[in-house]
Amino acid sequence: MPHPIYIVDAFVCGPFTGNPAAVCLISGKESAQWMQRVAAEMNLSETAFIWHLQGNEWVLRWFTPRCEVDLCGHATLAAAHTLWQRGSDHDSIEFHTRSGVLTAKRDGQGIKLDFPADRPEPLSPEAAASVQQLVKDKAQWLGRGRDDALVVFASAEEVRQFQPDFAQIQALPYRGLLITARGDEEGLDLVSRFFAPTLGIPEDPVTGAAHCLLAPYWCERLGRKTLRGLQASPRTGLVEMVLSGQRVTLRGAANTVLVGEFLG
Repeated sequence: MPHPIYIVDAFVCGPFTGNPAAVCLISGKESAQWMQRVAAEMNLSETAFIWHLQGNEWVLRWFTPRCEVDLCGHATLAAAHTLWQRGSDHDSIEFHTRSGVLTAKRDGQGIKLDFPADRPEPLSPEAAASVQQLVKDKAQWLGRGRDDALVVFASAEEVRQFQPDFAQIQALPYRGLLITARGDEEGLDLVSRFFAPTLGIPEDPVTGAAHCLLAPYWCERLGRKTLRGLQASPRTGLVEMVLSGQRVTLRGAANTVLVGEFLG
């Protein structure tokens, strides 16, 4: 039975920017093994699988080419965008996920996502040593969230010019490596890049979940609740953030670039 599938660029800042995600609509009877094989076939950083529960409620699962993950921002944005493109008349959509119920709301030309905040903690001296070696002792601050290591550089240019050693990153005891610095353009509060070779994603184009870690750090550092960040991957993408207690609102735009049917 064919499954409708869409390729959506999420957190875009123009044509051919943002992070491409596949969104596949299924019945809910398909196995996790089948979903993993589809994600490997699509070979994008994330493939989202959604099926309807009732009203504006859907189940959402995310798979990289290598494994299922607990949280993915750009594929959630892509899933909500797809449902509205398909004609949903609900102004908000509730996704039941491994990270609880996540809400997406229309917001003009963009979409707002309500996600859990991921407040960073400083790395211990022992843990920091291997990360400092990887970034050639250029880190101004080292921390970690629930899953990822966080490295703060002195300048956005250092973030842009960073040359990752994927073998070293994969050897770290974290899901991924997130690097960041203050923004270097007007209206830009921060820049970042994210590497997760363990998940089969050498460098992620734009990572919504990583901004749940960036928002608490930079809001405290800058004394603000609202931020605008650029993920400085080769594709680039923009993420707006609002920190409210233990939640982060992520806002971004999306474009559908391909519509088809998965026949496998």
